[in-house]
Amino acid sequence: MTPSLPDILVGNFMCMADPGPPEQQGEFMAGKVGLVALLSLLAAQEAERGVAARVEENALIRATLAEAAAEYGLDVAGLPFTEEVTVSSLDRVNATLRTALIGLHEAIEARDDTVRHHAILRLYVRMADLRRLDLPPLPAR
Repeated sequence: MTPSLPDILVGNFMCMADPGPPEQQGEFMAGKVGLVALLSLLAAQEAERGVAARVEENALIRATLAEAAAEYGLDVAGLPFTEEVTVSSLDRVNATLRTALIGLHEAIEARDDTVRHHAILRLYVRMADLRRLDLPPLPAR
């Protein structure tokens, strides 16, 4: 599961909305606050870069599919597109594009098309880099 930014923020709210019972104070509460703080930091990064990452990733996947369309019989014209720049609309399109990319990758592997296989592996690396969230150095306990 890849939680979305709204999922993380709602989770933070639910975690902190009600104070726990007395037995959940002290170290437990400190850990809970630390976790919410860390999730908030990751959510801030996602809020800053998430839409741009999805737009670029969708374009990269679409270009990869278009480049292989003729040889592999892909209907790229039928793939969804959105003008909306919300995370949810971009993720809906991304899910369909990723499914098509997986299908293409399977066909490429079946044909032993090494050049395209390596191109898709490089695409996966780029996609992971676009979605990367950086953890800060955490204090030891």
